[in-house]
Amino acid sequence: MSARDSRSQDGMRAVERVRGVREQDSRTGLQQALAEQRLHEARVAELRGRLESGSVFDSGPAGSFLALRASLDALSAAVRSAEFDVAASRTVSEAAYAQWALDRARLAAVEALIERRAAATRAEAARRAARELDEIAVQRWQRRAMDQEGA
Repeated sequence: MSARDSRSQDGMRAVERVRGVREQDSRTGLQQALAEQRLHEARVAELRGRLESGSVFDSGPAGSFLALRASLDALSAAVRSAEFDVAASRTVSEAAYAQWALDRARLAAVEALIERRAAATRAEAARRAARELDEIAVQRWQRRAMDQEGA
């Protein structure tokens, strides 16, 4: 391996490390975004459950009816706000997934390039070894041929 090949290999390993760190960071970001999305979804489910199980006004003073209506309106507004949060967290999760997929693809490309270069280096080493073995075989054949002529 020449000094140039060694520097190139070192450079590719450095790129691989950087890409690996980026992929890990984006995977961590994706996991965090998905966890937050699940929390928002759980909040919506909890609020919807409270809204659906809200009291039904059978009879009573108008003040009680207005108080129940106001509390259900407030709960309904909280559900809408929580649904907006779910939509926003879903958008963040989708963006995090896209970034992670991009970083993963970039890392895979660098790893594949390193593997191809390693395979090419191994193939070249095998060709050199075969060439050396052929030269040794030719030299031995020539010596034997000279020994047989001289004998």
